[in-house]
Amino acid sequence: MIKTIGILLLISTTVISQDKGQFESYSNPFYKTIVTESNDYNQKEKEEYKSFKMNFDGKQIPKSLDEFTIIDADNPISQGNTGTCWCFSTTSFYESEIKRITKKDINLSELYPVYFEYIEKARGYINSRGKTHLGEGSETNAVQRMMELYGIVPFESYQGKPSDQPFYNHEKMFWEIETYLKNCKKTNFWDEQAILSNIKSILNHYMGIPPKKFRYNGITYTPKGFMRYITRLNPKNYVDFMSLMQKPYWEKSEYKVPDNWWRSDDYYNVPLDDFMSIIKESVKNGYSMSIGGDVSESGYSSIHDVAMVPSYDIASDNIDENARQFRFSNGTTTDDHAIHLMGYKIDEAGDWWFLIKDSGSGSRNGNFPGYYFYHEDFVKLKMMTFTIHKDAVKETLKKFDN
Repeated sequence: MIKTIGILLLISTTVISQDKGQFESYSNPFYKTIVTESNDYNQKEKEEYKSFKMNFDGKQIPKSLDEFTIIDADNPISQGNTGTCWCFSTTSFYESEIKRITKKDINLSELYPVYFEYIEKARGYINSRGKTHLGEGSETNAVQRMMELYGIVPFESYQGKPSDQPFYNHEKMFWEIETYLKNCKKTNFWDEQAILSNIKSILNHYMGIPPKKFRYNGITYTPKGFMRYITRLNPKNYVDFMSLMQKPYWEKSEYKVPDNWWRSDDYYNVPLDDFMSIIKESVKNGYSMSIGGDVSESGYSSIHDVAMVPSYDIASDNIDENARQFRFSNGTTTDDHAIHLMGYKIDEAGDWWFLIKDSGSGSRNGNFPGYYFYHEDFVKLKMMTFTIHKDAVKETLKKFDN
């Protein structure tokens, strides 16, 4: 009994110690090693990236714009840091059409259709509940669509950027538009009026407010009135062509690329020989066109102002509708860029060359800023669609009517 009491007393007098903390400087020597060695690595000279390009030594390339029969067009304009080649090329085309139809020299606003294309993209995104493609790009017939809805204006009435800003730049603007619309999708918010109001606020901040009325040569016009009475352009007079085996020839079909976000099926699909014949005969007869396709090829050089198809890619005699469709189907031909085809020449070998007016930055790197020389093989293999006046293709359209 006494022994048990002694054990209890011993337990009750035992003190349990508590852990204590202290302040000390942070130290992670190995992390410092990681940072130091990573910085040393990043500062090392990296091997320069080189793309595989065609060697143009000895190639018979046009040496001057003077070699071409040229359809009247204004001087090339840079699209800056934007994805709006579709509108710059097609606006240039419509300026040439105004000269052809009325003999007037009118400088149109390239950014006026762009402003409203963003509005319609947002509307399409809302109506599809976020399923339509969002991007800066579009198709050449989008300009025609915006003209029908909103008319057109002269450049002097709407520049589409701050007057002191040297180049167009839509990087931040598009990021804000895309972020906002994707957040609407995430939160399932689809109030069209509220969303479009916010989209307009973004556009107005970066591009300015497009005019509802403006003065031109002392007279007040609306955009639609200006289009009708001054430019004499009628959007319904313009048609679009493509040549792809994936759809039946001699039918109107959809051009299935992301930038055809509204899924236009107004493209007249013709065999490749007809596609090329239309281009050649039209430009010979004084009709230019806005044309689009792929420009990411080995034979495409901004330094040499030229676009060709190297024989190591495919021999000229083998370029047919199968080779064209094969590249489109496997994704090596994409919907990259739109340009204005506005001249031609036939060389001593009988090959066709087309004079191209280009708003992209690459076109400023060669001897003829804003221009390229496209060999007919490149157009045949890599150019997918074009917009043209229906008078240039009367006989072809009759085949569709029949």
